[in-house]
Amino acid sequence: MSSVVTVEDVSFAYGEKAAIEDISLSIDAGDFVGLIGPNGSGKTTLLHLMLGLKRPDSGSITLFGEPIDEFDDGERIGYVSQHSTDRGSTMPVTVREVVTMGRFAHVGRSPLGTDDHEIVDEALETVEITDLADRRVNQLSGGQRQRTFIARALASEADLLALDEPTVGVDAESREHFYGMLDDLNRQGITIILIEHDIDILTKHVNKVACINRELYHHGDTISFLESEALSKAYGAAHGVIEHDHP
Repeated sequence: MSSVVTVEDVSFAYGEKAAIEDISLSIDAGDFVGLIGPNGSGKTTLLHLMLGLKRPDSGSITLFGEPIDEFDDGERIGYVSQHSTDRGSTMPVTVREVVTMGRFAHVGRSPLGTDDHEIVDEALETVEITDLADRRVNQLSGGQRQRTFIARALASEADLLALDEPTVGVDAESREHFYGMLDDLNRQGITIILIEHDIDILTKHVNKVACINRELYHHGDTISFLESEALSKAYGAAHGVIEHDHP
């Protein structure tokens, strides 16, 4: 199985404050990985490093087999940040227009063709927001905006979907439905990396867990994670649902 992301002995600090230290892990094609850890544990920092948004102070990272500083195939990555829904609340554009942006990396300055519009339509249908296509993004709920940004990633034909706490502010029923959609996308072959504050729901869906608190405490299948002491070591005590922020 091919590796999508490989992290080897990576460390990163903000000034004198270490964010992560000597982390090594590999994410394979088709994985659905949950990245967990307490407040300030370095989860978003690690995700940014894996996506090439930050450069490690030491160690190395490869993305789709290429050194991270040489990777330039950005359309293969769909990233929905923790604050996407906040930005979306001010966007005076329609859902379809946002999703169509996912095609721009493919067409460049050329006009979109019939195939491009069909891909956009398929992305809207996949995340079940076809009925919202003509609504302005700033009129949507937080969960609907998240689906819009995921549809944009799908329209770009991304192989890797990276989500930073996508269900914040979403009710329990919508959260379950959202995870069902992610399960479907993963079954279609999309690799997913997900930061989530609700460990209970996360471990019901992902097939791998990376648990960190500056250092890596566990990276492996969900069952071995639940049977390990990684959670209590990372958090200092056993937890189920953890509310937090992170750098």
